Amino acid sequence: MDDYEALLKRARDNLPDIISDHQRFQIPKAEVINEGKLTIIRNFVEICNTLNREPEHVLAFLLRELGTSGNMEGRRVIFKGRILESRINERIEEYAYTYVICSECGRPDTVLGKEGRTLILKCTACGAHRPVKVRKTTHVAKEETGIKVGDVYELPILSMGRQGDGIARKDNFVIFVPGTRKGNVYKIKIEKVSKNT
Repeated sequence: MDDYEALLKRARDNLPDIISDHQRFQIPKAEVINEGKLTIIRNFVEICNTLNREPEHVLAFLLRELGTSGNMEGRRVIFKGRILESRINERIEEYAYTYVICSECGRPDTVLGKEGRTLILKCTACGAHRPVKVRKTTHVAKEETGIKVGDVYELPILSMGRQGDGIARKDNFVIFVPGTRKGNVYKIKIEKVSKNT
């Protein structure tokens, strides 16, 4: 018994102080400035590097989702029109959940690939793979098809947010629902609506 205790103590003493680092992945925030009728993301290339995605792919997504035109200049992106920083960051977060973060383990250690015509997200951390579901963008005014405070919907939780909230979708809206689990269907009452414009 003494030999076992001595061996156990020696094994514990030889363990490194930190065995692994499981810090949560932080979706990068855009540094946005407005100059006249232009909107500039100053740290665009850094965002793409953090997401481990090609800048052209991220830019194409943002242009489509923001409904504007723009181009890269060096390490930054310039959009035509004045766009709120919060709106840009919401779209970057949506990109991360669609094209980067594994829906099984929640880690960003993924690669994009194709199987036939289907875009596939493969996780190198847990081995999961899933087709990328890109929602169709409709250019109908949100006032016509929008959701309002007090509305109740029965919706499935599609994924989990970085703060632990469940994420559901209704039309073009992303709904964060605390205290829920992925895959379950809940009756959800809208308590707050954030404007994107």
